[in-house]
Formats: sequence, structure tokens, C-alpha cells
Amino acid sequence: MGRLHSALDAEDDAILGKVYDSRVIKRLPKYMRMVKGRMALGALGTLIRSATTVAMPLVVFKATDDIVAGNINGLTLIALAYLGLALLMWVSTFTETLNLSYAGQGILYRLRTGLFEHLHSLSLSFFDNNKVGKLMSRVQNDVDQLQTLVTQDIINIAANFLTLLAIAGVMIYMNARLALITLSVVPVMAIVILIWQARARRAFIRVRQAIAVVNDQLQEGISGIRVTQSMSRERANLRQFDAANRAHLDANVQAAKLQAFMMPTVEILTNGAFALVLVFGGLQVAAGTATAGTILAFLLFIQRFFAPVMEIIMLYTELQRAMASAVRIFELMDVEPAVKDSSKAVDMPTARGAIAFEGVSFAYVPGMDVLHNIDFTVKPGETVAIAGRTGAGKSSMTSLIARFYDVTGGKVLVDGYDVSSVSQQSLRKQIAIVPQDPFLFSGSIEDNIRYGRLEATHDEIVAAASAAGANEFISRLEHGYNSPVGERGGSLSAGQRQLVCLARAILADPRILILDEATSSVDTNTERIMQASLRSLSAGRTLVIIAHRLSTVTNADRIIVLEHGNIVESGSHPELMAKGGLYAQMFNTLSATGATPGTN
Repeated sequence: MGRLHSALDAEDDAILGKVYDSRVIKRLPKYMRMVKGRMALGALGTLIRSATTVAMPLVVFKATDDIVAGNINGLTLIALAYLGLALLMWVSTFTETLNLSYAGQGILYRLRTGLFEHLHSLSLSFFDNNKVGKLMSRVQNDVDQLQTLVTQDIINIAANFLTLLAIAGVMIYMNARLALITLSVVPVMAIVILIWQARARRAFIRVRQAIAVVNDQLQEGISGIRVTQSMSRERANLRQFDAANRAHLDANVQAAKLQAFMMPTVEILTNGAFALVLVFGGLQVAAGTATAGTILAFLLFIQRFFAPVMEIIMLYTELQRAMASAVRIFELMDVEPAVKDSSKAVDMPTARGAIAFEGVSFAYVPGMDVLHNIDFTVKPGETVAIAGRTGAGKSSMTSLIARFYDVTGGKVLVDGYDVSSVSQQSLRKQIAIVPQDPFLFSGSIEDNIRYGRLEATHDEIVAAASAAGANEFISRLEHGYNSPVGERGGSLSAGQRQLVCLARAILADPRILILDEATSSVDTNTERIMQASLRSLSAGRTLVIIAHRLSTVTNADRIIVLEHGNIVESGSHPELMAKGGLYAQMFNTLSATGATPGTN
């Protein structure tokens, strides 16, 4: 996990990898097999394009020498051959581009689907420790980079090297002395490239680091806009963002300077090679050891030689970045869920709703327990509330029932089954949770309620909404159940979102219904509706309610009171009030001041 966490840090997006990384190369064939036909056609197109790049100057060489020699009988045939090569170049380029694009999109599809599926298999502890923005970057940016690596970078670099070797070989075959003189600029270019690459690498890292800071501030600024506006922090936020944005500007300017230096440098070296051909080739023509066609062919070869050199230069950094992206993707794919089904896990039959904690201890961070040796039982159909101050461990207990986390000691039982001995899917089918912060997906109200049971009919959805007390407000909306909820349910009030979440849970028809402080952010009227709904829903179901407002759990069959991860009291509301302990103190404080005891 430590390696992955470092891979998900903000600065890690700026890291450039090795040009060759065996960890990546070994795993690429899995994703290339499904598009191997397209890859083969694309590679064939690339090879043919490279071959025509070498062949076309040879046709010009032949035509020029024939013209100089006064042999014009075959010019038409030579011209047709040149046009044929040009057509072949068009066909091969089209074949290459089309098939590599198809292959790239296929790999992109498979990678993104695989990552999405894998992320859904990971435990909540993983998402507790990793930012959503960085995970989005893996699924979007890094996958794009890896797709480019597989379908473009590797093939283009290989094709360019083959083109360079072919051109060099043909030039040496045609005129070895002139070829060696012409190619003498290559070592100079290699030295320039090495120096440039070292500086460019650092410059591109600074650019990536700077844009990561800009993106983080932008995401945070938009997400926290309500707080920003309520505290009149717009100007201060703008100054902070402007500083980050200016750092990004400066980093890009420095990178642009390096790019601006490299292009004309390659051009002047290319022109230097041209000059060498003109001087030494001209002397050879004058001496009768070379022909005019040879000189013209060499000039065309130089153009075609240094273009791949320039492309390789540009692809070098892209290849490093793509390799780094691939490493991050595969490291993420290698993360194992913290909570896994055992090899002997069985499917839980339909539950009656009994819950038992036997000596349960739990820690999010090793050595820092938030629950200590917890023991209690809940009978099927019983309504049990869990109360306590902020940080007492209330939400942690409900997370253990659904096995979102594994206990560090003891065991949690549902209907006598240790939750670690049954499949997570079969366990969670018995449980529905209505969270404190209701989350709605983009779509309609009906879509969100149906999420509780995807095959549900409209009538069943309306029945669930009615049972939750949501039908009344939904019916008043212009589009009723087809009303869009907006991003994260933003077009609905907090109370309305909570009622939709309750309807979603009811539609799932769970044996165990957990309300994790579900009334903490709703108004009094919505709370009254939810309480009435819960009283009718409790028949035949086990209800576990984490109490935010203690007045809402006075009718619970039993109230468990937590303090610092320990059960300090348990009983009905009258029994606990008579004891005069922690629960009575919190309740009396609430009654006297109207304040709400802390939650978590």
C-alpha cells in the first residue's frame, strides 16, 4: 500500500518514468491481444510508409540521372512509379492511422472498464486514504497516456528507427564516403539531444507539478464555494489561485524556451548536412565520382532522415511520461481489497435480522482502537439506537455490521453467521444504510430510488416513496418522479434528499435497516415524516439508529450508549433516564439548551 499511496501523491503525476520498464512491458500483451489484428494492420501500414519514405528519393535519383544523360524515354514510367509510391504512402498512412486509432480506443475501453470494476471491488479503507481527484487522474489521464504508449509511441519510435537505419544503409550503399561525411552531424545532434533532454525533463516535471497544484486549488475552490462566499473569501482565494496559476505560467514559459531552442537547432544541423552534401557532393560530381541524381537523392534523404530524429526527440519525453502512467495504473490494479471473501465463504440465506457483537475491537489505524471489547445483541425486529458524543465510535459499529471494515478483535454475527464467513454481496443484500450525508446520483428521482432494486416497477417505486413519506413532495414537482436531481442531488433540499435515500433503502426491502444519523441535517417537518415512516417500517425489520437528536430515539426498544469506544450504558429511554448517567446528562442538556449532542 505504501508504494501506491506514494503513486497517488500530487507530485507523482509529474514523475517521468524509464524509457523501458519491464514491469509495464510484461503486462501490455494482455491488453493488446484483443486488438492484435488492428495492431498488426497498423504496424504494417507504418512499415510500408517507412519503406516508401526511403523509396521515393531513389525514384528521383533515377529520374535525375536519366534526364542529365538525355535518356527521357522512361520518364513517364518513372513519374508513374513516383505517383504510385505517393498513392501507396497515402494508403499506408490511412491504414496506419485508422487501425491504430481503433486499437487505441479498444485498449482505452478495456483499461477504463477494468479500472472502474477494480475500484468498485476495493474496500472503504482505500478510499479513506486516497483523494478522488487522484483516482480520477488514473482512470482518465494515465489511461490516455498508456493508450498512446501502446498504439503510437512504441510503434512510431520503432518505425522511425527503422527508417533511419534504412536511409543510412541506402546512403552508404549509394556513396559511402559522402554518406559518412553527411552523417557526421549525427554525433553532434546526439550530444545536443542528451543535454536538452536532461534540462527538458526537469522543466516538464515542474510543469506537471504546477498544473497539479492549479487543479487541486480549482477543485477545492469549486467544491467549497458555499463556504467561500459565506465568509467573503473570494479575493483571498483568487490571490492564492493566481499565485499557483502564475507558477504554472512560469513553468510553461521555461519549457517553451527549451522547445523553442530545440526546433531551430535541429533545423540548423539539417541545413549543415545540406551544406556538406552540396560542397563534397559537388566536388565528387565535378570529379566524375558521383552523379547529380545522387546529390539530389542525398538532399531528399537528409530531409527524411532528420524528420524521424526530431520525432524521436519529441516522443522520448512522451514515452517516459507514458511509462510512468502505466506503472501507476498497474500499481493501482495490484491493490488488493482490505476486506475480502474467504475461500470458504458461503452465501447468507435470507436473514431474520439478529445482530451480535462478541468482544469486538476495531481500529482504522493499527494500535489506535476506536472500539474496545464491545458486546451486545440485537433481536430480530428490534429497534436499537446507538448514542454517544462525537468520536464515541457509533458509525464505526454500523460499518462493521455491513463488513465495510474487518474487526481487529472479536467477531460480528448476523443471524449467527460470522460476517467474515459469508460473501460480502449476500450479506449486504440483507442490509440497507441511510447515511447522514445523503448521496444521489445524477438522473431522475425515480432512477435514484430504483437504485435500491434495479428491476423494480414504477408502482413499487411509488410505494417505497410513499412508505418513506417522499411521495407528497415528489408529486408536487413539475415532472414528478422524472424530475432531475442535479449533481449530488443539488436541485433538492437536504430533507428531500434524505427522504429519497430512505425510499431507496425501503425499496431494497432489507432485513436490517441502518440509519446513520439520517435526521441530523433535516428540518423538523422532514424529521417528523421520517419518524412516522420508521414506526410503520419497523415491523419485521431490525432497525439500528445512530442518534443525533436524542429526542428521536425515545421510542427505541433499547439504546446503547458509547463513550470513548466503550459501552457505558444500555437500556430503554425510561431506564436510562432513571439511571441518571451519561445518556440522561446528554438528554437533559439537550432539553435545557436546545443544543444537539455531537455526532460521529
